[in-house]
Amino acid sequence: MRGDPRRGEAGREVTPPSERGAEVGRRIGVGLMYGLWKPRVLGAWKVPATGPVIFAVNHSHVIDGPMVIGVAPRPSHFLVKKEAFVGPLDPFMRAVGQLKVDRSTADRTAITQALDVLASGGVLGIFPEGTRGEGDFAALRAGLAYFAVRSGAPIVPVAVLGSTERPGRLIKALPALRSRVDVVFGDPFEAGDGSGRRTRTALDEATVRIQKQLTEHLENARRLTGRRSTLE
Repeated sequence: MRGDPRRGEAGREVTPPSERGAEVGRRIGVGLMYGLWKPRVLGAWKVPATGPVIFAVNHSHVIDGPMVIGVAPRPSHFLVKKEAFVGPLDPFMRAVGQLKVDRSTADRTAITQALDVLASGGVLGIFPEGTRGEGDFAALRAGLAYFAVRSGAPIVPVAVLGSTERPGRLIKALPALRSRVDVVFGDPFEAGDGSGRRTRTALDEATVRIQKQLTEHLENARRLTGRRSTLE
């Protein structure tokens, strides 16, 4: 049953993230993202209506995750670095179904929770680059391939463009109020080769396939939106 604690891969009890909480988070995100900025969402219809899905999102700004949470057609659980779970944000982010991950180690609790999201037919959000940067999918970590190959869930590439374009006047760390941010969802694709292999070689090959798909989607998203670069 969702919400019941169970044993994680580290041998500790792990409580699955709340689907209801993620839906609450999505509704909060809708209000904030559309209230503060002007999101333009393309391709949302491509997201499978049911079943496990992995959102693979480029990452160049702190609002990229909340933006996708707010505009996506389904509630989502993002893997978020533990450093973001500070003060009152810690219980809030847990309550809205987000997953705290320690990037310095193989975080078994986060891995267990992420796999549980997919096993329950939910949406898992991942920044495959691991940290904020150019947002161009140039360097991918192996985590995305691991979750995709192990779960068999399709990957939906997501490009967030424009979040770094105009800094706000009052809060420089945020985009200018009412500025346009484009979120482009791509076609779902399978990361594995159909063999079911989970070896290191299989994951490396899956990572190459994933990077090709994500890079192509980002190029298409730039053409569709008229943005040549995420940093313009």
